[in-house]
Amino acid sequence: MRLMIIGSLRGQLSTATRIAMDRGAKVLHSETIDEAMKALRTGKGADLLMVEVSVDITDLVGRLEHERICVPIVACGIQNDARAAVAAIRAGAKEYIPLPPDPELIAAVLAAVAQDGHALVYRDDSMASVVRLAEQIAPSEASVLITGESGTGKEVLARYVHQRSNRADRPFISINCAAIPEALLESELFGHEKGAFTGAVARRVGKFEEADGGTLLLDEISEMDVRLQAKLLRAIQERMIDRVGGNRPVPVNIRIIATSNRNLADAVRDGGFREDLYYRLNVVNLQLPALRERPGDILALAEHFAARYAEANGLPPRALSQDARKQLTLSRWPGNVRELENTIHRAVLLSTGEAIDTEALRMPDGSRLDAMIGGHESRVVSQAAQAAEAVTRTLVGRTVAEVERDLILDTLDHCLGNRTHAANILGISIRTLRNKLHLYSDDGFAIPAPGETRVAMR
Repeated sequence: MRLMIIGSLRGQLSTATRIAMDRGAKVLHSETIDEAMKALRTGKGADLLMVEVSVDITDLVGRLEHERICVPIVACGIQNDARAAVAAIRAGAKEYIPLPPDPELIAAVLAAVAQDGHALVYRDDSMASVVRLAEQIAPSEASVLITGESGTGKEVLARYVHQRSNRADRPFISINCAAIPEALLESELFGHEKGAFTGAVARRVGKFEEADGGTLLLDEISEMDVRLQAKLLRAIQERMIDRVGGNRPVPVNIRIIATSNRNLADAVRDGGFREDLYYRLNVVNLQLPALRERPGDILALAEHFAARYAEANGLPPRALSQDARKQLTLSRWPGNVRELENTIHRAVLLSTGEAIDTEALRMPDGSRLDAMIGGHESRVVSQAAQAAEAVTRTLVGRTVAEVERDLILDTLDHCLGNRTHAANILGISIRTLRNKLHLYSDDGFAIPAPGETRVAMR
């Protein structure tokens, strides 16, 4: 946890600094907004800003937004400063901490920021296999590509890998490649020198330098322009970057994790993504299943979100009723974990009884979840029966060896040729998998190389 404290307030913030450091936080102090912005530009990043209420928080929020620096703000002030507290919250602060500071309150705020939205909750076997692979490769320096539909929790898994890596005590920096205009993304990644372009009023350190020693998450990397991909490839290969407008390279020491909700192998074939960058990033592929493919996680996640949002809104904890649990498991959740989280958040706020019932499970337009499902239950049963019958038809008359071969090769396709990932999913050793693949190759079957599928080889 990197904490930046802005202001002085008669020494009370010094006490807060000592408490935060005792709790394991790395603390940087700035007297003014100008000092704070200068520190943030030069790569002295922060996971949380603790700001004295007498500071112009509206101005601070505006300047952070203008320079696209995303960091939560907690205001603090003397206990009877109620008007300033309300003004700070309205200006954009997430919380208000009264001073003199209470050690337990400081600890709770730091813990809340550190864990906010980053808990990895799972019960389903399909998700457990992905987590096991993530834990296995976390201590390495290998680049990781995390793929999956939007809302499946790719950034949460990226943080999980970082927290179990040898870089866990160093920064974890994230940048969404799809959210930043193409013309600004290069500056955000690599930084710029003063005067490099209109609006570059001072040197600004980019995400690569800010993440030095730690992990850089390139979120939705498939949306990056091909021309910028070449510069990114050089930075990854040579561990050197060039600031925009700079005249000398800057060394960096980072681990790259990238995410995509698109099939990058298809993007490579279509010319929208560089093949050499794809292989550089895809040393290890962690493929997150959609929520509908991990039904064992639905209720575990729902209970987690219900407890979290009840506490956040000062409401009594409420369990999920049996009918609510049934409806949640019947939904297809096209928005995945993000949609489930929003649904439970609304349900916590709308619920009036001792338990969260079906009446509280509403969609953003106010319609009930059961109305959206409609006859979904009967359709699910019918579809399941049809699928079971189709599987039976495809298995009857075939040998066990043939079924095993197709299962192994289909799993390898699913993992884009990644042997380690496929072996984990299949529950066999990597040596056993390789021996099987050698046999299939000798029998004339196409075996996909890492990064390939059998379809791509045809």
